[in-house]
Amino acid sequence: MGKLVWFAAGAAVGFVFGTRAGRQTYEDLVAGTRKLMEHPTVQEAAGLVQAQAARFYDEGLRKLNQQV
Repeated sequence: MGKLVWFAAGAAVGFVFGTRAGRQTYEDLVAGTRKLMEHPTVQEAAGLVQAQAARFYDEGLRKLNQQV
């Protein structure tokens, strides 16, 4: 229960600061995030993580099917 209260308090503080920062700050943050996500290094890392997740998924299915 205490974690939920801390989360709600943090969300409320973030909301207040976010609304006071204004639309332009939000747009700048979104543009920066998009630029970061389009960076080749980030794209490469995302591809590696996706491939590893697919491998873990396939291994899990294989192990599950062996148990059945």
